[in-house]
Amino acid sequence: MSSQTSPDSRAAAALRFATELAAWIGAPWALAPHSIPLAIGSVVVLIGLPTVLQTPGDKERVVVPVPGVVTILLVLLQLTAAVVAAWFAWPTAVAVVVSVLAAACVVTEQPRWRWLLPRGRQTPPAPTS
Repeated sequence: MSSQTSPDSRAAAALRFATELAAWIGAPWALAPHSIPLAIGSVVVLIGLPTVLQTPGDKERVVVPVPGVVTILLVLLQLTAAVVAAWFAWPTAVAVVVSVLAAACVVTEQPRWRWLLPRGRQTPPAPTS
């Protein structure tokens, strides 16, 4: 595998997607009783930021290039949102499952995060038109 390409395994990607899905559903579910605009905003942030901000080499097409540490922080935001929202919005058994899922995601993300960290010291290439 090239050093230019992220070492993202299928297992890590599947766990990350499942946790993102829990965040996308759980955050607005937990926030809606308090504020509909906040619930909508959570979806915009949780889906929009990772869609727009990407580390070159981690995704095929990059909209706005960012250092690897930003991608790691975005994943941590998703994981945190999933776990916190699950504990506020859903029964304890579901919250435990989401928490275990997030922990497994952190474990499987380690090779990708080690690959992403040095990318924080490099200047991202300028976008081309």
